[in-house]
Amino acid sequence: QTFEDAAAAAGGAAAGAQDPPPQSNRSAWDRSSAATAAATTTAAAAAATSPHLTHVDAAGDYNMVDVSAKGDTHRVAKASATVRLEKHAYDLVAADKVKKGNVLSVAQIAGIQAAKKTSDLIPLCHPLFLSQVSVNLRLDAATTSVHITATAKTTGKTGVEMEALTACSVAALTVYDMCKAASQKTLISDVKLLSKSKSSPAPTT
Repeated sequence: QTFEDAAAAAGGAAAGAQDPPPQSNRSAWDRSSAATAAATTTAAAAAATSPHLTHVDAAGDYNMVDVSAKGDTHRVAKASATVRLEKHAYDLVAADKVKKGNVLSVAQIAGIQAAKKTSDLIPLCHPLFLSQVSVNLRLDAATTSVHITATAKTTGKTGVEMEALTACSVAALTVYDMCKAASQKTLISDVKLLSKSKSSPAPTT
């Protein structure tokens, strides 16, 4: 058998594999084809209804989401972060002996200020009128860490979670900055959203 004969035979076998089977096996082949078509249709429908990035349109362009048609609601978000310090740096923070000043107080103010600047830092965030931002820092001697939580509140058309996350992030960075002369192994971790909620505002009288 020549190379050409073998190639022709292989091609014929491949073509035959795609052809409908003889009539005796036709029913099973039809069921298989129908199942494949149904699976394809289901996958397409799922893709059409799956979550998508609201800041990216069909053309791939980036836009601030239009929320003008939404009604105002009370919105609250809470976030957290952790700063792990080396033991000697932690002891300086706990004793308020860091050369730059009181770490916890400065980081708290930095977090509040950062929340108010969120829309300047995150390009597609809406500017929000914040009704409250609170930042709390707690020392944890067992893990030589500073645990940070931030809560942001607003009444508006969009969520306030980015403000809470930004507050935690900048508060953590401030702790890092104020302690970097004493420790080169400070670790920021677990920056995360803890909760968010919204509710209709109370009627005015």
